[in-house]
Amino acid sequence: MSPASHAIPKHFLHPGEHYVTREPMVLSTLLGSCVSVCLFDPVARVMGMNHFLLPMHHFVRREPVLASDAGRYGLWAMELIINGMFNLGARREHLRAKVFGGANVLALIHHLPERFNIGTSNVQFVRHFLERDQIPLVAEDLGGDQARQIHFHGADFSVYVRRVPKRSAEQIAIDEEAYWQRTLRDQERPVPAEFF
Repeated sequence: MSPASHAIPKHFLHPGEHYVTREPMVLSTLLGSCVSVCLFDPVARVMGMNHFLLPMHHFVRREPVLASDAGRYGLWAMELIINGMFNLGARREHLRAKVFGGANVLALIHHLPERFNIGTSNVQFVRHFLERDQIPLVAEDLGGDQARQIHFHGADFSVYVRRVPKRSAEQIAIDEEAYWQRTLRDQERPVPAEFF
């Protein structure tokens, strides 16, 4: 057998995507202001990852992010991954989470101060969601001003993180900006009933 026949399957996630599997594969993504939740059930051997950016017209709101329009998108991203894992045999009481991202990279192209960091809103959302749903957060690498590349390994549910140099993070920021603008446009449209 050739070494290629033993290659571990890999899947790369773009902003707005999610993926769930029972296969021992590697899920990877690049994160700037976006957040990825690496969710796993070590008993059922099911894993999943999402990649989301909360769409917000205003970076700072008085209401909690979970209760905001933006929170609906984060809730949807989390429900997709959780329900997908349940469909593969995962159990809520066995779920564990590792969370990454939420850096202030959009400031690279907007020159915004830290207090207008959309990454902070993403971090706040995901922490509150996991706490509310009583899903243990067993590892995190959140915030800061550097983009990250992550690789989530299904063999042992470890996550490898590589910091992306600031000079290379500008393209990630540009891609996230395009994704953010698309979600803002979608937010202007009526929301389907299942979001309420």
